[in-house]
Amino acid sequence: MIVVEGVIKNYRRGRHTQNTKQAIIEIPGVDSRAKAFSLIGKKVQYKTPSGKIITGKITAAHGNSGAVRARFSKGLPGQAIGSKVQIL
Repeated sequence: MIVVEGVIKNYRRGRHTQNTKQAIIEIPGVDSRAKAFSLIGKKVQYKTPSGKIITGKITAAHGNSGAVRARFSKGLPGQAIGSKVQIL
């Protein structure tokens, strides 16, 4: 199984709200919307500083530059922004 690392850039949000269960993830080497579509359905894992693993799934492409949206089982903490996730 190939494991790819990505970076959590932000929560999915609107002007006045943010959804902590959904995150926008940038993956090195994925620089187009077409490449991002090939990742839909893959599992994502975020490891908290205490060692717990929060799992999620890539649900959609986000924009035209290769970012993806992922939905997690629990809400991500604020310290997760800017940290790495593993894409399985």
